Amino acid sequence: MSKQRGKTPDNPCENEQNLSYKCLSDNDYKKDKCEVFFANYTNCMKFWTGIKVERRRKGIKPHMPPPEEREILKAEYMKTKIRE
Repeated sequence: MSKQRGKTPDNPCENEQNLSYKCLSDNDYKKDKCEVFFANYTNCMKFWTGIKVERRRKGIKPHMPPPEEREILKAEYMKTKIRE
């Protein structure tokens, strides 16, 4: 598996993390200007932590799904949330 420069396949929230950093940089590190980005990152981490825990309980390895499976898992989750 090849890694792109700066990419970490184990971090499913890398994009959200980078957007948070960019917001801070663009706004002179005023955290109140970036609350939406922080909330998005936090929600992302909660979602993927839940996925990891569920897969560990079910004995599915790797515990963190590979990047190519993540979009499918997110889409399935969104379908179930819409029905609720």
